[in-house]
Amino acid sequence: MRQFELVEAVRAYDPTADEGLINRAYVYAMKMHGSQLRASGDPYFAHPIQVAGILTDYRLDTATIVTALLHDVVEDTTATRDDIAEMFGEEIAVLVEGVTKLSRLELQAEHTRQAENLRKFILAISRDVRVLLVKLADRLHNMRTLHFVKIEKRERISRETLEVYAPLGRSIGIHSIASELEELAFEHLNPTARTAIQRRLEALKLEHGHAIDGVAKEIERALDEAGIDARVFGRQKTPYSIWRKLQRKTVGFSSLSDIYGFRVIVPFEDDCYRALGVLHRAWPMVPERFKDFISTPKSNNYRSLHTTVIGPGGLRIEMQIRTETMDRVAEDGVAAHWAYKNQSYGLDTEAMRADGGRDPLQNLRHLVQVIEHGEGGEDWVEHAKLEMYLEQVFVFTPKGRLITLPRGGMPLDFAYAVHTEVGDTAVGVKINGELKPMRTVLQNGDVVEVIRGAKRETPSDWRSLTVTGRARSAIRRHLRGAERDEFIRLGRGSLEQTVVKAGKSLDDVSLTPVLETLAIETSAELFEAVGRGRVSPVKAAEILFPSLKGKIASVANRKKIQDARARLFVRGGGLTPGVSIHFGQCCSPLPGDRIVGILEPDKGLTVHTIDCQRLADFADDDSVWQDLQWTPQAEKAALGVARLRATVKNGVGVLGQVTTTIGEAGGNIRNLTLSHRAEDFFDLNFDVEVEDARHATSIMAALRANPSVESVERAKG
Repeated sequence: MRQFELVEAVRAYDPTADEGLINRAYVYAMKMHGSQLRASGDPYFAHPIQVAGILTDYRLDTATIVTALLHDVVEDTTATRDDIAEMFGEEIAVLVEGVTKLSRLELQAEHTRQAENLRKFILAISRDVRVLLVKLADRLHNMRTLHFVKIEKRERISRETLEVYAPLGRSIGIHSIASELEELAFEHLNPTARTAIQRRLEALKLEHGHAIDGVAKEIERALDEAGIDARVFGRQKTPYSIWRKLQRKTVGFSSLSDIYGFRVIVPFEDDCYRALGVLHRAWPMVPERFKDFISTPKSNNYRSLHTTVIGPGGLRIEMQIRTETMDRVAEDGVAAHWAYKNQSYGLDTEAMRADGGRDPLQNLRHLVQVIEHGEGGEDWVEHAKLEMYLEQVFVFTPKGRLITLPRGGMPLDFAYAVHTEVGDTAVGVKINGELKPMRTVLQNGDVVEVIRGAKRETPSDWRSLTVTGRARSAIRRHLRGAERDEFIRLGRGSLEQTVVKAGKSLDDVSLTPVLETLAIETSAELFEAVGRGRVSPVKAAEILFPSLKGKIASVANRKKIQDARARLFVRGGGLTPGVSIHFGQCCSPLPGDRIVGILEPDKGLTVHTIDCQRLADFADDDSVWQDLQWTPQAEKAALGVARLRATVKNGVGVLGQVTTTIGEAGGNIRNLTLSHRAEDFFDLNFDVEVEDARHATSIMAALRANPSVESVERAKG
């Protein structure tokens, strides 16, 4: 794009654009990049010009266009931020600085970028969305020319595009850029799958092409007869969107119902509902495939009616019905709201709210809240991706306020979405007026009322009752404090017990020698370290009482007995002589379960069930996995404790019914704990002696037959 073409493109939608400013930026970028070349061999200055050209398609303001022209000069030339501020103004200097910081993050180590730098990235773009718009256009042009980059860099750049940039683009509604980024990345990450899907699409087109071509005319005819002026056109899903659906739904290609779809564009919002009625009368609708995103817009302001019908020839056809304005927002998101108003050109926030009634940048702000309350590191990356990726469900407060949650959201997610204080004091929930367990998955249209208590006592497993980063971060924050107090208590008790067995008392001695020797600042930190297993109570006791060195009893003999018992029941390639072996307390393997061994330094070999959640921690290290099987002795002996978790209704005699049921099914309860007790439901955790996994399954089946038992499952992590 030549200089005058860029200026004309901007002035075509913004007559007030500062032509001189754009010209100066164009010339300055060419001068500063000089003879620099891209991997393709093209002059480097062609890249910022192309980025600016992409942004003119979205009718952005002059400052954003100038930022696009200058976005690499501070990073790649001798220009400084002060130079930019002096020549082009402080606003543009701030924007260029924001984009420059993001570019620098990309150059750092991948593991660092995925955690701390991704956090900085979100914070930067949440302050001014124009920084993200420039960065998306920058990434789009780079992806279009990625085939010129060395092959070892393509996968990293493509994966980052899929995991960060495309979801961020969708979070502010710019689906046109996000879709192209996904397709370009998919082409480099999985060319075989993409080619296979393209071939299937071509075959479908040959098979159904004639019928599909006639559908648009049939839709227009039906609407015209009803007096509705409409523009109808067909579309085909992209290979990447089909690939994601195949992964998510675990179904075959032939089972997908919306590979072909039609968009119906009408003049006014009322016409959307009129058109829907006409189409449903003309063709039978597919049950449970209707969605109304007009009355309940998505958080990025997407509005449309979705329905699927059985069209001509028995084809299942997805239809989207919307107005021109809705269609523009659906494609361009926040970029659709740049407009000329009140003698200036910029983001029209009033029109933005009128179109959707909500702030399209709220997704980014939710991520900022996760950052502020979370732990950072890989946990934060996981939460950020959850926030960006998951589909949505719409639920309501009792007063009618709409709350948008990721699909799969539960009452705690809802509580924290309403307000942090609501989540912190939640003790129960009513869904559509009926008391329900906190693990209930919310559905579209549910009315949710959070039951609050005066004091929050966070159970450790409540993290499993959430899917949003905001809720998980808040729960983690609570648990960290409670967990530390518990480890301090355990550590103090362990150390006291150790010295008492040796005939001593902690009251008789100062802890200073231990603190100085182990370089620990406070006694609380010492007790915490002992409680967490970082410091041996024997070692601490020997520092306090040197005369006891070598005399304090160990647990070695007991551990040898445990190892011998484990070896009697388990066999496999991982049972190296001298290696400690024990059963995982996280999943309590039973004969009949499929099992696997994990070999960890200083811990020995731990036996887990094949579906234990802890195994995810070792997914990337094949060297620690060992194949294991049960021995004939294990199949015959009455061995093992099954850990069962049941949610039961709170009523008179219910606990007695449950324990009686377990006894009648042949189970012996060794331990029982009660948690989450509320006026509606409470959770019971049982350790039950069983013969094998089949016996445990029969006990659970007997419990499920009891009408007072809401659910029961084996603890798996």
